[in-house]
Amino acid sequence: MKSLILAIMLSAALAACTGKEQQATETKATTLAAVDAGAGKALAERYCKGCHGLNGKGAAPGIPNLAGQWDRYLVASLKEYDSRKRMHAALKELTGNMSEADLHNVAAFYAGLPAVAHARSSDTALVMPYEAGKEKSRECAKCHGDDGNSKTAGVPTLAGQQAVYFVAAIQEYLRGLRKASPMHDMLRHLEKSDKENLALFYASQIPAERHSAPFGDPVAGEPLSAVCGGCHGSYGVSYDSATPTLAGQDAQYLVDAIKAYRTTRKHAVMQRQIARLSDEEMASIAAFYTVQRSKPAEKGQRLVQDLAEKCDRCHAGPADNPAMVVPKIHGQDKDYLVMALRAYRDDRRESSVMHKMSLPFGDTVIESIASLYASQPPK
Repeated sequence: MKSLILAIMLSAALAACTGKEQQATETKATTLAAVDAGAGKALAERYCKGCHGLNGKGAAPGIPNLAGQWDRYLVASLKEYDSRKRMHAALKELTGNMSEADLHNVAAFYAGLPAVAHARSSDTALVMPYEAGKEKSRECAKCHGDDGNSKTAGVPTLAGQQAVYFVAAIQEYLRGLRKASPMHDMLRHLEKSDKENLALFYASQIPAERHSAPFGDPVAGEPLSAVCGGCHGSYGVSYDSATPTLAGQDAQYLVDAIKAYRTTRKHAVMQRQIARLSDEEMASIAAFYTVQRSKPAEKGQRLVQDLAEKCDRCHAGPADNPAMVVPKIHGQDKDYLVMALRAYRDDRRESSVMHKMSLPFGDTVIESIASLYASQPPK
């Protein structure tokens, strides 16, 4: 009897759920059937044309083109402004006063417009950070070598070095946290983008093999290096973009760097670790890492192309998957794309996928992706 009652209750609950789902589907279908692009045009005339025009073209850099955009993406975007998943004071107020029908109507109006005519300009010229870094590296070649492989004792090899660490090291030199060097004058004139471009170029170079150091015992240095491996990776090849690779580095530079934590360099962990090391042990650790094989930390030559291939998986094709609400980005305003990518990277827009995609990249790489898509005709 209890089983029968339970079965009846479950059947009733299932029927109720099915009824609600059917009602929701019918309500949504009714809403979509009632979409009125003409009413949407009236709304655009009243609220949107100041920034997006009645032709759907952004009125200034940083304002997105809406013409020909997927309607369901436009609706989703407007709702994100209303819920504060995206931040824009004017759009927050505007969307808060719009009904569900209004959102669908204005989206239908802009989605039905022809895409904005593509006119490539200097603003959308392709920005290739690897090439820019290669050009800038000529100023560094005298000391660090054409490809970042130093041949001078005491001068660090830059080839294969981790990019985030590279930029951080430059900042430490500029802030006086590292011993002054002849390169200081050049560093002061570097823009933020220059530093990121240089970092990507050098991180992508192949580190040369080194011969044994003229001091220290690499065999004795191997067990001593065990404590270093937790941060700097197995055999000194780092997989953390903010932690330097030690493999294949100039031995004298390594010794000088290790000893600097006794005096000028500030890093609590490193200061504790080296406090127990003798000069002889430091020399052996350096000798061990010098003869280890290193490898490039990045693939800067293909970075933009590889990133675009990942972006195209979602953004290049037709919106035939209702579960994916993604925008068309080909031919979009470059400044708007830059701002959007920064917002995803900095977690100011909610999208777990986009946050993970954009998190590792500095502004120069983000600008390169934005310029690539802005330079292409709309699809």
